[in-house]
Amino acid sequence: MEKLKGFVEHIIYRNPDNGYAVISLMVEELEITCTGFFANLDEGECIEAEGAYVEHAVYGTQFKVERYQMTAPEDKIAIERYLGSGAVKGIGAALAARIVKRFGDDTFRIIEEEPHRLAEIKGISERKAQEIAEQIEEKKDAREAMLFLQKYGISNTLALKIYKQYGMGIYKVMQENPYKLAEDVSGIGFRIADEIAGRVGIHTDSDFRIRSGILYTLLQAGAEGHVFLPEEELLDKAAGMLGLKPEQIAPQIMNLAIDKKLVIKEKELSADQKLTCVYSLSFYYAELNCARMLFELRQAFDGTERFTKEEKKRLREQIEQMEQSCRLKLDELQRRAVMEAVQNGIFILSGGPGTGKTTTINMIIRYFEQEGMDIFLAAPTGRAAKRMTEATGFEAKTIHRLLELNGDVSDDKRASAAHFEKNELNPLEADVIIIDEMSMVDIHLFQSLLKAIAPGTRLVMVGDRNQLPSVGPGQVLKDLMESGCIATVVLSKIFRQAGESDIVVNAHNINEGKQIKLDNKSRDFFFLERDNVNVIYKHMIQLIMEKLPKYVKAGMYDIQVLTPMRKGALGVETLNGILQQYLNPPSSEKLELTHGEGIFRLGDKVMQIKNNYQLTWEIVSKYGIAIDSGQGVFNGDVGIIKEINVTTKTVVVEYDDLRRVTYPASGLDEIELAYAVTIHKSQGSEYPAVIIPLLTGPKMLLNRNLLYTGVTRAKSCVTILGSRTAIEQMIANENDLKRYTGLKERICEIMNQNLP
Repeated sequence: MEKLKGFVEHIIYRNPDNGYAVISLMVEELEITCTGFFANLDEGECIEAEGAYVEHAVYGTQFKVERYQMTAPEDKIAIERYLGSGAVKGIGAALAARIVKRFGDDTFRIIEEEPHRLAEIKGISERKAQEIAEQIEEKKDAREAMLFLQKYGISNTLALKIYKQYGMGIYKVMQENPYKLAEDVSGIGFRIADEIAGRVGIHTDSDFRIRSGILYTLLQAGAEGHVFLPEEELLDKAAGMLGLKPEQIAPQIMNLAIDKKLVIKEKELSADQKLTCVYSLSFYYAELNCARMLFELRQAFDGTERFTKEEKKRLREQIEQMEQSCRLKLDELQRRAVMEAVQNGIFILSGGPGTGKTTTINMIIRYFEQEGMDIFLAAPTGRAAKRMTEATGFEAKTIHRLLELNGDVSDDKRASAAHFEKNELNPLEADVIIIDEMSMVDIHLFQSLLKAIAPGTRLVMVGDRNQLPSVGPGQVLKDLMESGCIATVVLSKIFRQAGESDIVVNAHNINEGKQIKLDNKSRDFFFLERDNVNVIYKHMIQLIMEKLPKYVKAGMYDIQVLTPMRKGALGVETLNGILQQYLNPPSSEKLELTHGEGIFRLGDKVMQIKNNYQLTWEIVSKYGIAIDSGQGVFNGDVGIIKEINVTTKTVVVEYDDLRRVTYPASGLDEIELAYAVTIHKSQGSEYPAVIIPLLTGPKMLLNRNLLYTGVTRAKSCVTILGSRTAIEQMIANENDLKRYTGLKERICEIMNQNLP
C-alpha cells in the first residue's frame, strides 16, 4: 500500500448519504485525484491517505484510498489555506490571511486556548471569535472521534453514522454497551455490533450481549415471517447464535420483558397444553392494535346497520336488477358476497383463479356507486394496483400511495422514520375501501391501513388464502379468515370461460392435491421433461428468445422465469447470471458496473428487494422535464436500467409506471437482476407467460402452496421445465412453512368469541 500526505484542494464529487467522494489532493505541488469514503472532510483539510493507484477507463490514473486520517495543518501556509477554504463559516481568504499574519504558527493554539484574542483582528467581534473557536473545536472533536472509531476497525462510512447519532457520547457507548449501536444506528445490526464489542473487550456472556442477541433473534424471525417465537425455540436459536447455553440466556428474557422490550404471552394449544410465546414489543402491539381497530370497524355497523328480512329481500332484488342492467348473471355465492359486503363493516371475499372474484368486486363497486358512496381501491404493489384498475375501470393505488407515504427525514440526529400522512388523526375520506391481493399484506402494513380507516367506513378485503403469505411478518388474510369473526365468502365455482384454461383447472387441482395432466395436449400449460441442468438452460433461453414472444404476443422481458429457490443451479442467483448473458449481452455500446459478484448493465431488468421509504423518484417527460416526483420504492417493484454513471457509480432505474430512481453506489444492494425471480417475490404480479424450472430442492420449499402460486402468476401460458417427479412431490406436499402469528387469537379475545 502506498501513502500520500497533502491537503484537499477541491471536492469534485460527494455523496452525502455514505461519504463517498472524489477529491483533488495537493501533494507537494502535484494534484492527484483520489476516490474513497471520506467522512466529515472539507476543502483545505490536511490528510494522510493509504491506498493504491488505479487506472480508470475514462478518467485515467486515480488514487483509490483504503484508509486515511486527518492531520492538523503544520505551517502558516497550511493554516491559512485551511481557514480560507470555507471549512470554517465566517472566514474567507482575506480574513484568514489577516489571522495568520497576526498569530503565525501559533494560530490554532490561540483559537483553541485564547479565542478572545481573535477579536484583536479587524472584522472579528467577540461573538464571532467564540463561534470560530466552537467550530474549530467541533471539527477537532469529530476528527478525534473518527480516529477513535477507526481503531476498532469501523469503516469511515459507519463511523460517520455513529458520530452523527451520538456525537461525543460515542466514548461512553463504546465502553459500556456497543450493542446499543444495533438499536440506534441504521446499517449496524447485531453481527457488526458483536464484532465491535469483541474488539472493545466485552465478554461473550455479558448481559448486554445476551439481551441484544435475543432481540436480534426475534428480528431475524420477523424476516422469516414470524410475529413471535415459542420461548423454547427462541432460547435454542439465540444460544446457537451466541455460542452459549440456553440456561445462560433464559433469565434475560424475563429482564427484557420487565424493561418492556418483550411481551410474553401464553397460548392455549389444548385443555392441558400451553405454548409460551415471546414477542418483540412492536410486533405484539401491531397485532393487538389490528384486532382492536377491526372490532371498532365491525362494531360501528353492528350498532347502526341491522338489516331486517324485508330489507334483505329488497337488497337482493336491487342486486338482481343490477345484474340485468349490466347483462351479468351472478351465481348464488357471488350474490351472497355482494349482500355481505353491503351489510357488514368488514367483509372478506376469497377464491382461486377463474371463480369470478373480479365480476363480484365489480358488482360490489357498482352497488356502492349507485348509493352515491366514495370508493377507494388499492393493492399492495404497483403491478397488482394496475391489474385492479384494468379489471374494474376505477383507479386503484398502491396501499402506500393511498396512505400518502411521507419518506422525509428530519434534521434531528435521530432521523424520523418514514410515515403515512393518513392515520387515525387524518383518516381516509371514503365510504368504502376495497383492498385486493390481501395475502400479500403483512401485519405492519395492515396496522397502518386500519389506522387510516375511520369507524363507519366499510372495508372489503379480497384475496386467495392459498397463495403464499406476505414477504413481511404475519399471515394476515389467513388469520382473519380463521378467526371466524369476520363475514367471509369463499367462491369455489370455476366459470365456463375460465374452465377452458388449463392454467385455471390445473391450479385448482394442485390446490386440492390432485395430480395434473402433463401430456402437452393443452394450449396454455406445457411440461418439458428434462433431467440435465444445462439442457434446461438451453431450452429456457430458446423459449424466452424465440418461441414464447410470438405465442403470447409479448416481449422477451414480459416472460418471467419463476423458481422456488435463491441458491443452486436452478436458483435465482445462477439463472440471472446466465439469462443476462443471452437476453442483455455485453456490448461496447452498453455501460456496465461491477457490484459485488455481479454486473449491472444498461438495459438490465432489475427488482427492488426491500422497502425503501426515503428513496426519491420522478417521472420525466420526453423532453427530460420532471412532471411528477415522490418518495418510496418497494419490495418487488421491477424496472429497467436506463442510465449508468461509472464515475459516480450511480444507476438509474425506470419502473413499470415510468418512475425513475437514481441509486447511489451504497444503494445498489437494494436491487438485483430480475430475469428470474423467486415465486415468493412474484406475488401480486401477472405475466403473459411463466417458465418454472423444477428438478430438486429442499422439501420445505417444494410444496403445493408454492407451485400453486407460481402457476397462478401466468395469464396466457405456463411452461414447466424439469422433473415429473418433482411436480408430483410438490402437489403431494401440503406442508407449507409454518408461521408463528397471534392475530387470530387477538381478534377472538377482543371480539369475545371462543376460538373456532
